[in-house]
Formats: sequence, C-alpha cells, structure tokens
Amino acid sequence: MAPVLEKKLLGAAGAGDTMENNNEEEEGQNLWTSILSEVSTRSSSKLPSGKNILVFGEDGSGKTTLMAKLQGTDHNKKGRGLEYLYLNVHDEDRDDQTRCNVWILDGDLYHKGLLKFAVSTESLHDSLAVFVVDMSRPWTIMESLLKWASVLRDHVDKLKIPPEEMREMEQNMVKAFQEYTEPEDATPSSPQRRAQPAGGDDEDVVLPLGENTLTHNLGIPVLIVCTKCDAIAVLEKEHDFREEHFDFIQSHVRRFCLQYGAGLIYTSVKEEKNVDLLYKYVVHKVYDFQFTTPALVVEKDAVFIPSGWDNEKKIGILHENFTTVRPEDPFEDFVMQPPVRKLVHDKEVNAEDEQVFLMKQQSMLGKQPATPTRGATESPGRTASGSPRPTGRTGQPNVASVSPMTAVKKPDPNMKGAAANEGVLANFFNSLLSKKTGAPGSPGSATGSPGPGVQGSAKKTGQKPGLTDVQAELDRMTRKPDSMVSANNTPPPTENEA
Repeated sequence: MAPVLEKKLLGAAGAGDTMENNNEEEEGQNLWTSILSEVSTRSSSKLPSGKNILVFGEDGSGKTTLMAKLQGTDHNKKGRGLEYLYLNVHDEDRDDQTRCNVWILDGDLYHKGLLKFAVSTESLHDSLAVFVVDMSRPWTIMESLLKWASVLRDHVDKLKIPPEEMREMEQNMVKAFQEYTEPEDATPSSPQRRAQPAGGDDEDVVLPLGENTLTHNLGIPVLIVCTKCDAIAVLEKEHDFREEHFDFIQSHVRRFCLQYGAGLIYTSVKEEKNVDLLYKYVVHKVYDFQFTTPALVVEKDAVFIPSGWDNEKKIGILHENFTTVRPEDPFEDFVMQPPVRKLVHDKEVNAEDEQVFLMKQQSMLGKQPATPTRGATESPGRTASGSPRPTGRTGQPNVASVSPMTAVKKPDPNMKGAAANEGVLANFFNSLLSKKTGAPGSPGSATGSPGPGVQGSAKKTGQKPGLTDVQAELDRMTRKPDSMVSANNTPPPTENEA
C-alpha cells in the first residue's frame, strides 16, 4: 500500500507544478500583449505627416517674413513663384515631432498655376488656407481677400474631387463651426491634446448657421491674418484715419470671415504681437491641439477671433460707433488711398556752375550802355527833391532851386571830351558848394534872373574864407565850357534824360 500512496502524492505534486508553469506562461503572454498594444497605440497616436499650410497674399504684405518668424528664423529674402518652408511641430504630451509644410504663393497672379504642386486631390483635406493682408495699406484689404479666395476656389474646382467627398468636407467645416465652445468651458483633459468628445456630446444643442455664414464653403479651414498692425498709429497720425475707419475695416473683414468660416488675427512681426498666438492657433487647426485663448476684440491692433465665435450680432456692436458711414457702404468709398505727396527731389533745381554764372553776368554788363555821368546826375537829383538850405531858413526858393538845376544839365555832345568832363566836375562841386555856402539873405539871391553871372555872385556872397582857392579853381575850370553851359540853362522836355 505504501508504494501506491507514494505514487499518488507524486502525481499530485506534478499536477501542481504544471498549473504554476501555465500561470507563468499566461503572465508572460499578457506582458507581451500589453507591450505590443502600447506600441501600436503610440504608433497610431503619432503626429500625422503631410499637413500643408497654403499662404496667399499680395507682394510686400509680409507672407514670407511672417512664416519665417513662426519657423524661428530670420528670412529677409524675397521669393518668387512658389516658396517652400516648414514648421517644426512638437507634441509634448506624446513626445513626438513632425514637420508641417508651408507653401507661399507669389503675389503675381501669373504664378497661380503653381498651386498644383502644393495641393492635390489627396492632400486638400489636410490643408489650411491662410490669406495675408497688409494693414499698412488698408484700402487693398478687401480686394486682396476676394481675389485670393477666388484663386483658391478655382483651384479646388479644377481638382475634380468627387461630390460625395467634397460634401463630407463641407459638412465637417459646418460641424466644426457650430461646435465651437469658449475655452473656459472646455475640459482640460491634457495639457496639449484635446479630449475626444464623449458619447453624451450628442445631446448638446447645435445652433443653426446664420444667413451669411459659410455661404462660400471651401471644405478646408481658412484663416485671415492682418500683418503690419503697428502701422495703425502711422495711419492715424499721417493720413487722418480715425477709430471709425478701423471699426469699418474690421466689420467688413469679419463679415468676409463669416462667409468662409474663417478665423481672424491681427499680428505685427515688428512688435512681435500675436505671433505666438498665431502659431498656437495654426497647430490647433491643423493637428487638433488644445487651444485655450478666447476671442480678443478690445485692442484695435491685436484682434483675434477664432472660427465659430463670431456672428452678425457681435459684428453689429461695431456699427454702434459709426457716425459718418453706414455698415453697408462700399469699402473703397470710405477707406480710400490717400493722395500721393510729391517729394521735393522730384522738382530739384540744379545749381549753375559758378564760372558759367559769372561769365553770363559779365556778358550782360558788357551789353549795358556806359554811364560815366552817373555821379553827376544822382547828386542834382537829391538837390531837386527839396530846398538846398536847412529847414527853418528864409529866402527865395526859386534862386536856390534853379541854381543847382542850371548846373546839372547834360553837356552838349558836340563838345570835346576833355571840356565836357571838366564841366561836369565843375557842376558837381558847384552844387555841393551851393548846399554849404548859399546864404538865404544875400543880395545875389534877392534880385536878378537865374543866369550864370547871378549864380556865381550868389555863391561868392556867402562863401567862407577857407574856400576862396577852391572857388577860383572851379571858375577857371568852368571858363572854357561856360558858353556851352549857359546855352543849356533852359530845362529840357523831360527830366529823366538827366
């Protein structure tokens, strides 16, 4: 009996060892299963590749500069045709990184055909359209938005996407617009990734779209970026833009955003305003990262309106401040380009060479007639303007006024040159002496006709002893042309000839 019992005990012990081995194998399989499931989960939750950002805008609007700023580099080169950049996107939650393609189309419509290299039928649903407008030239904003939206619409139509797929993309846009919630109401399940909607979300009330909302649905998300918003202060200072102008601009842009279901953001690379916010919103729209920034409408140069937040009533708040314009007025009638001020250098006057100028002056002086009697004619002019005596003296004004006038007559051109010059000098000095030595009460000035002899006696009557020699010399000089000067005592027809 003992051997049988021993065999049974050994058999029971062997069965226990087999069960332990099976449990270990099951635990090992469960461990590998969990590892494989974790790896597969990580692989499926990696950031997708092949996402695209399409950038449209006019030349000089700051497209490349803005995208380079988002990339973290300085890009001062101006590209042509179709530029390519990329953004490094890092997922901190999953510790994953990927690249987002950025395609920048040239501002010339001639290059719009290059879009076929950036967007295809397969990659359209992974794309985000960005329309860049320049706030330093606000009168071009609406025209630019309409032009580039038309370019994108034409390209999407040429892709010939199946109607069912296109309709599904448009419905996704409508759903995303309607399901927008304020960031404070969102559940922060993860620091970066947004939580997946639960099954009870179907019970949430979805508001219907407005009358002018998503009327131009492109099937892809759209973002409007206003660059160079630091120029608002310059427009106010130099071009008399008022608060009403910027409210009017914002009103038109926001209504355009409603039609395309787009977001709106004002940025300034120069002042680094809203640049980080733009990056966060872009990766939110492309990679579905969590976004916690609400709408910003207080500061006129830092506006941010996410897609789905805006409606006609909120835009109507801007219209309450309109005083000189109506909301339905054409954009170009109120936001007009200021007149171009002509610069000074457009009418620059070149200075003439100094030597050329002097030569011209010399030739002009050579053409003028010689006036050797200028000194003799100016002095009698001064005596003819008034009495030669000091004011307050009494006497005959006729003698005093006639005496110098008889001495200033032009010499006869028939006279010889030497005699004429001596006569002119004598007349000049006689006029000076008559001013200084003429006595108002002298006998020569009281009676007699204004002849040469009377003139000489009148001068000699009141002259001072120190002037005798001078008078004798002047008499000698006037002795030769005396007959010719006496013949000219009669005044000429005009005084100007003297």
